[in-house]
Amino acid sequence: MLIKKPAAIRPSEITPKSLYMSRRRLLSGAVMAGVGLIGPPQLLAGAKLGGVVNSPFNTDEKQTPYRDATHYNNFYEFGTQKDRPAELAAHFRTRPWTVTVEGDVARPGTYDLDAIMKLAPLEERVYRLRCVEGWSMVVPWIGFPLNVLLKRVEPASRARYVAFQSYYDPRQMPAARWAGIPFPYVEGLRLDEAMHPLAILCFGLYGEVLPNQNGAPVRLVVPWKYGFKSIKSIARIRLVERQPPTTWNMANPREYGFYSNVNPQVDHPRWSQATERRLGEFFKRKTLLFNGYGPQVAHLYAGMDLRKDY
Repeated sequence: MLIKKPAAIRPSEITPKSLYMSRRRLLSGAVMAGVGLIGPPQLLAGAKLGGVVNSPFNTDEKQTPYRDATHYNNFYEFGTQKDRPAELAAHFRTRPWTVTVEGDVARPGTYDLDAIMKLAPLEERVYRLRCVEGWSMVVPWIGFPLNVLLKRVEPASRARYVAFQSYYDPRQMPAARWAGIPFPYVEGLRLDEAMHPLAILCFGLYGEVLPNQNGAPVRLVVPWKYGFKSIKSIARIRLVERQPPTTWNMANPREYGFYSNVNPQVDHPRWSQATERRLGEFFKRKTLLFNGYGPQVAHLYAGMDLRKDY
């Protein structure tokens, strides 16, 4: 396939805005409708997304500068240094894309990403959420609650957990061989956590299609947990009865528990988690329990010892 650099693309090859908008109307207001029609894969990242509205969960805190959030990333498939994913993921192919949903569900199948994005035309939202990935940030994510998809596939009564698996292709991700963790990356949530409306399937940020280095074309965002729970580039979702394995817990169970809730009272074995530094800021601030989302999610852990179940 011939891949042109932006400077080599003639104006005649660019989809006219009127045609793009007519395609959008044909899709009847679907979430990020027409993203797959915008153009070739290298033009998807950064494409503007119209029609989004604010989520009721939005914070009014100052959001992290766009460049900081998109050029200081953890994405070990594209390198372990924070600046490498933005460079090495630049040509990652995110179209076509499918997500397989299987396990203890009534309607398993392999779903085209564009079909998934059409599931919730009324749930298109901007979620301006606090997130913690070793540093903290406030990012306007675009997506809809994961529970929209889960309800669609109809979990069986025995399903207790949701297991996620990222896409992995060593040809596109050669830096992964030096990452020190196994791939594909896997994560998991308890089903009630996954059904919470703050657990979102994310397709964009800052009004644009999700950049490759931020987990394109679809990722999870679970803002009350540490960032490694928010798995990127999701390729497979499986509903299961038993607690699934998770990558960092397998790699180092002493340091990374299954729940990984933001808890300033539980130190990482090698550093304190009582304070955090927000990306783009110099001074640290106090870390909040559940990253400040306690009023929304604390009931999920009633009666649990959050020091033991870290």
